[in-house]
Amino acid sequence: MTSVPAAPPARAYRRLGVEERRTQLLGAALTLFAHRAPDDVSIDEVAAVAGVSRPLVYRYFPGGRQQLYEAALGSAAEQLTLCFAEPAVGPPTERVSRVLDRYLGFVDEHDAGFSALLRGGSVAETSKTSTIVDGVRRAAAEQILCHLGRGGGPGQEAAGPRLRMMVRTWIAAVEAASLIWLDEAKQPPAQELRGWLVDHLIALLAATAASDGETASVVAGLLDQETADGPAGRLAALVVPVAGRAAHLLPPASSPGN
Repeated sequence: MTSVPAAPPARAYRRLGVEERRTQLLGAALTLFAHRAPDDVSIDEVAAVAGVSRPLVYRYFPGGRQQLYEAALGSAAEQLTLCFAEPAVGPPTERVSRVLDRYLGFVDEHDAGFSALLRGGSVAETSKTSTIVDGVRRAAAEQILCHLGRGGGPGQEAAGPRLRMMVRTWIAAVEAASLIWLDEAKQPPAQELRGWLVDHLIALLAATAASDGETASVVAGLLDQETADGPAGRLAALVVPVAGRAAHLLPPASSPGN
């Protein structure tokens, strides 16, 4: 008599609370959206990754993929916003360096999903998803302004239009550089890219300070907090010799008595 192999033991089903189950489904969706464009992810795949049935996904997200995508995007936006939160301790450029390390780590982990999210062009893109993404950009700019001493919070003045525009321009440059970095197979290395982006911020501050009194005041305060071996000191050591070559572009010094 031929023996029949015993069936594998059934996996015990654990009933989850509403919020716990919703969190589980969002986690499964984020896993898929992190590496695939929203249009390429199906509800069946989300259910399979979560280990649940398709009807259960619809019970929590009756709007289907669009509602699930918006909820997952909101969750990712919260994580991305947290990347820019940094205690106001130590030289400002070192704080920004730590912020960028977390940000680029997020970009690295969510590569294809990050690219699809910021580039748009998805049928899943709506005014709601665009608002979520824009909210991340604005929150990031506010955090950087706080490190510049112009966050508008307790003990801080609100930033003027030139400084605010400069910071938002830098945030846009960071975003664009991140997308190009993904296109270029994540080259140069993240640490090198981070240093380059910090240099960009310093350069933008210096250029804006030349024609904006508020930014000049901010830069003066920031330099007092920087160190010779930090990002600002390193950049100064590199730039000063280059700037010296531009001496012939300066107006001639006035002779005594003129």
